[in-house]
Amino acid sequence: MTTPITLPLPATVNCSILFPGVPLLERPARAAAAGFDAVEFWWPFDRSVPDDREVEEFVTAVSDAGVVLSGLNFSGGDMPAGERGILSDPARSSEFADNVDVAVGIGARLGTVGFNALYGKRLPGVTAEAQDELAARNLALAGRAAAGIGAVALLEPISGVEGYPLLTAADAVAVLDRVGSPDVRLLLDVFHLGVNGDDPAVAIERFADRIGHVQVADAPGRGEPGTGDLPVAALLDQVAAAGYRGRIGLEYAPVTQDPFGWIASKESST
Repeated sequence: MTTPITLPLPATVNCSILFPGVPLLERPARAAAAGFDAVEFWWPFDRSVPDDREVEEFVTAVSDAGVVLSGLNFSGGDMPAGERGILSDPARSSEFADNVDVAVGIGARLGTVGFNALYGKRLPGVTAEAQDELAARNLALAGRAAAGIGAVALLEPISGVEGYPLLTAADAVAVLDRVGSPDVRLLLDVFHLGVNGDDPAVAIERFADRIGHVQVADAPGRGEPGTGDLPVAALLDQVAAAGYRGRIGLEYAPVTQDPFGWIASKESST
């Protein structure tokens, strides 16, 4: 590990990847016990429209922990089977709209300010143009819904998924330009960009005014900062200096005994 980093902005803990082995609904309390006041999740249900009981259990777990749900993914489809979003799938457009209603309803209760929409992989039998047009419409819908509670929809490039068309910050920003709405912004994840060969520092310099959320993990490996090669401290200082004032999402798979030992002080993270 390198010298601990003083975070220039408040943090939020991604409870879908941190605290492995802990039941999902117990993770917000673990984050609070570790000194954090906000969490974020990938879509925490096994279907796009869960039943009311599941929703209430999730809301209760977050609210009882005394933390804010700062970020929430829209449904990514069957993630264990390799799906990465339903945004651009013509067969699932109504499912996405229904999911937006559920997600924003949860967010309205728990203080969510960003909703991440995974784009979806290229589909056989559907042209890229048709997928892109649908994705733009669905992103606009998601942005309008998010804006209704003072939040934004987010779009991110990701790595390691064959057929996923958004690999660089420029790829995602081109989609944002197609949507043409300030309610849809870039999720800049330094890990995914680094793995894909897109220099995060250059992306921050070029697209600082488009960033709606920032997430960190080191690369390669997706461990906590200090376990790889990315200059995470410099990148965080750069994005703060460029005017970003949101939270820093801690979205990594811990590989050390203390997953938060890289942070110089808990006071700087809350």
